[in-house]
Formats: sequence, structure tokens, C-alpha cells
Amino acid sequence: MSLIPVTILTGFLGAGKTTLLKRILTEAHGQKIAVIENEFGEENIDNEILVNDTQENIIQMNNGCICCSIREDLRETLQLLAAKKRKGLLDFDRVVIETTGLADPGPVAQTFFMDEEIAEQYLLDSILTLVDAKHAQTQLDDRQEARRQIGFADQIFISKTDLVAEGEVQALMHRLTHMNPRAPQKAVHFGEVAIADVFDLRGFNLNAKLDIDPDFLKADESHDHDHDHVHGEQCDHPSHAAESGHHHHHDDDVKSFVFRSDKPFSPAKLEDFLGAVVNIYGPRMLRYKGVLNMDGTDRKVIFQGVHQLMGSDLGPAWAEGEKKTSKMVFIGIDLPKDIFLQGLEQCLV
Repeated sequence: MSLIPVTILTGFLGAGKTTLLKRILTEAHGQKIAVIENEFGEENIDNEILVNDTQENIIQMNNGCICCSIREDLRETLQLLAAKKRKGLLDFDRVVIETTGLADPGPVAQTFFMDEEIAEQYLLDSILTLVDAKHAQTQLDDRQEARRQIGFADQIFISKTDLVAEGEVQALMHRLTHMNPRAPQKAVHFGEVAIADVFDLRGFNLNAKLDIDPDFLKADESHDHDHDHVHGEQCDHPSHAAESGHHHHHDDDVKSFVFRSDKPFSPAKLEDFLGAVVNIYGPRMLRYKGVLNMDGTDRKVIFQGVHQLMGSDLGPAWAEGEKKTSKMVFIGIDLPKDIFLQGLEQCLV
């Protein structure tokens, strides 16, 4: 039996998760979707699209989709769904997990790596984060949960852009890029999202395509930025630290940085170093990913991690004439960039 793909849907309260979910469930895409709601709270899927609300915590919908709330823990709910699918009692093609507005998606994502039984039945496809353009800046300033959700995202959807000025949307997107350069951003209206932007994104695939916004890489390389510093965290000039302009109050604790080198890594040194930093900073390391040039192999080594869990895989061979550059991106909460960059430098051959 092939693995059941899973999408985690996260986002702060009022960002439009339920609107998006309803659209996914009612659209004619021919897929049967099981939705796991982390809470049947204020914003649960309206009963009008549910066939009937029974005592059972799994509810069939009129289009063949199913919905269940987590009464036990996520693991048990996933086991129950997989068992019912195997026995032919439930028919579904994929699972969407809607987390509460205040949830850290990390532990949910880790379930798919740590638990062998779950890993044998399910494949984590991606984490989608919804951001409300009208309230996002305040939520990101005030709530670490909102910043963490950005750090974990494989894809960011920005809702309510019609309610704010274009300049505000641009400033928000710029801020989000600095927090998480891996995740593409799309403005969405009323949950109108193409299914291709939601499913089969393979955000957790260990593939050799390391998506980092090219402008972010350029900004990280040079300190002669000529663009406006909407967010000062990437820039280490003391003059900027001293400025007290409106632009500099978002010194977010969720930040990203990139390491690059054309020299190969020593596998043993790198393993020791990554093991040590994950041990110390793991809870603050949200997502990290890299395509590495390793001494002793002519193939790319792809690695990624969530919190304390990391894995690596041999990718394709370096192409003829391709520059063997290692690239790693780290997204985390107040990670000591200098320690990471110096440590990685010392792992090179």
C-alpha cells in the first residue's frame, strides 16, 4: 500500500484556515480527504458541510471526505484512520491536519519521523501557514507561536491583502522572507487557492532542489545593501543598530541564515558538529536543510531536520562542470549564527 500523504495546515487565529479548508473539501478535485482537526473550537468546520454530527469522532462529509477531531493524541487518531482504511471501512486519499491557531507545528511534524508505525503508513508532504495581512505584523511582534509557524512553513499563504495598502503587504512579505527564505509566498483571496499549491508540494522530500529566495542569498552575501532595510536582523552594521527608525523594530527572534562553501565537508567532522548543535539548540532549530558537497562521494548529500531530528540521503551526482557548492539554510529562534558558521567552516576538509 502506498503511503498516505499528509498536509499540516497552520496559521494564527482568524487567518482563514477554515475558509481554505472548506474550499479544499468542497472543490471538485476528485480526491477524498480526511481532515483531522486539532480542536473543535470556535472555528470548526461548519456542520452544514458535515453530513451528521454523531458521537463517533469520525464524521463523513457529503462529498465523501471525512472529518475527525483529536480526542486522544494525534498518533492514535492516525493509527485509527489507517486501520479503518486498510479494512475498507473508510476511503480517503490523503490527510489534512488543521492545528489550533496557537500550535507549534514542530511536534506534529515530528510524529511522522519519530514513530515507526506512522512513518510506515504516512508521508508528511508539507506544512502550510496562513498569515492574515491585516493583523500579521502585530501578531508576529507579540506572539512567538506566530513566528514559529512562519519558521516551519513550506508554503505561506497571505490572506486579507485587500484590506491593507500595497506597501504594507510588501513590508510583510519582506519580513516573512527574512524569517523563512525557503517558503514561497502567495496572496490568497477568500481561500481561493489552486489545489496544486496545496497538495504534493514535497516540502519534506529530501531532494536536491534547495529553494532559497535568490535575493535573500544576495543580501546575505554582501553588506553593501542598497535596498531599504525593512528588517535589520540580517545586517550587522553598528550604525543600523543605533538607528531608531520605524523600519527597525522587527528584530524577530525567528531568523534564517545561510552557509555556503566550495570546499568539501569532512563527513565525520560535520556529523560531530551537527550532533552537538542539535543537542544544544535543537528545540530552537525549527527547520534546516542543505545540499552538501561531501569528501569521498561524487554525489550530492541532501540533509534536513526539524528540531532535534535530522536525516540525510544521497542525492544525484554533481553534473559535469557543475560547481560543487554546499548550501545550508537554518531557520530558528535566536540561533547563534556566528557559532554555526564558524563551526561549519571548521568541518571543511
